Formats: sequence, structure tokens, C-alpha cells
Amino acid sequence: MLKQRKNIRLRYFDYNSAGAYFVTFCTHNQDNILASFVGAIHESPEMILTDYGIIVDNIIKNLQYQNVSIPYYAVMPNHVHLVIIVNDNVVKNTRSIVSNVIGFIKMNASKQAHKIDENINVWQRGFYDHVIRDENDYISIVEYIQNNPLKWVLDKYYK
Repeated sequence: MLKQRKNIRLRYFDYNSAGAYFVTFCTHNQDNILASFVGAIHESPEMILTDYGIIVDNIIKNLQYQNVSIPYYAVMPNHVHLVIIVNDNVVKNTRSIVSNVIGFIKMNASKQAHKIDENINVWQRGFYDHVIRDENDYISIVEYIQNNPLKWVLDKYYK
């Protein structure tokens, strides 16, 4: 029997409503297929996107989804962080606008990745989201996204 998945969504929250959302989604088995770091810690290592990471980056940069913008994001070696802004109420669907945006990114990245390697499993199922509640929450999330590459390097260095 399959394990029951825990629902991590806010109960009674309308995920189609205007607002800001912090979203993270991971690669399959958390494989480091999107980017790598080059250079020693004392040389300010640089994150280099792989071909798969470039695909994801381009999809996010060029995303044109009605009433949605992504002002901040980071493509990391095995995950992606996004701030998604839903600017206006959208048509009500069974899936939320946030789910639709993440599905769009994952589907299109997978299609392009399969042109490079038809056997690659790109994404882990699902995603984590957090409803951004106020300006302080927004500022701390943007700082987290901006600092995530350095944190990644320091975590790897000090392990």
C-alpha cells in the first residue's frame, strides 16, 4: 500500500488569490543536475549552470503567464527557489495558479531535457510552497534566495 502523502497546503486558503508565494521544487533523487560550483572557497566560487540548468533558467526568465510574475529565483544544483507573484484574481480552476506555473516550468524543462537525454528523470514529484504573509516575510525570503548559492558552498565546504 502506498504511503499517504501529507497535505502541506494552508487549510482554507485560496491559492488562486492575488499574493506572493515562495516555492521550492527539487530534482529527481535530489541529483545535482542543474548546476555546479567551480573554484575554491577562498576564491569566491562561481555557480555554473549545466545544460539542464540553462533550460530551467530560460523557461523562468521568459515565463509569460497571465497575471503572474517571478521577481526572484535561484536555480541551484538540485533545486529551484521562486517567488511567484499572482497579480490579480485568475480564472478558478481545480488546480491553483501556483500549481499551474510550477507544472508549466517542470513540463517544459523536462521536454527540453529529454532532447539531451531521453532517459533522464528531471523532477521530484510535487513542490513546497509558503504563502508570503507580509513585507518582512517577503524581505527575508528574497534574502534567502539571494544568499542560497553562498550557503550551498559554505555548507559543502564545512561538512
